[in-house]
Amino acid sequence: MKKLITILIIFTPLLVMTKVLDNLSDKRIEWVPFSDQVMGGISEINFLEREENGLSHYHMEGNVSTENNGGFIQFRANVKIEDLPYKGLKIKTRGNGEEYFIHIRTPKTRLPWNYYASSFTASSEWESIKVPFDSFKKSGLILPRKFKASDIKSIGIVAFGKDFYADIDLASIELY
Repeated sequence: MKKLITILIIFTPLLVMTKVLDNLSDKRIEWVPFSDQVMGGISEINFLEREENGLSHYHMEGNVSTENNGGFIQFRANVKIEDLPYKGLKIKTRGNGEEYFIHIRTPKTRLPWNYYASSFTASSEWESIKVPFDSFKKSGLILPRKFKASDIKSIGIVAFGKDFYADIDLASIELY
């Protein structure tokens, strides 16, 4: 019985391990908003912090336009993650029912159009969404199929790929 208790004490933290990256309170990272205008596109972005009913959150909205070889707006943050067995990201989000993406960049994503992406739908009500790392797809042929959490250099919340009005909120992001 003592061995079982010892094993549970040692391995239980690994089973429930999470790390808050940003909750707009005691844990924060620096998000940088930008659009396809950095490469000649015409998409427009508005990014700010808001508080509603005691819940602080980031808010991104704007017109995404594929004109002029564009088609994205995003906010992105650099991160440093320890080499621990995280399985994915968990976000608390809401939006206008559109499909959005999380983009991950690693040391292997050297070109601006290289990233790993996974999509989610931001419904009109706050919800927590788990996005497993194995759901991310690489954007280029030269990239490895998979990455480790410790390889992640930046995370972006992205609206792209079609003409639409983006409207999304993010209240927290963590590793699980």
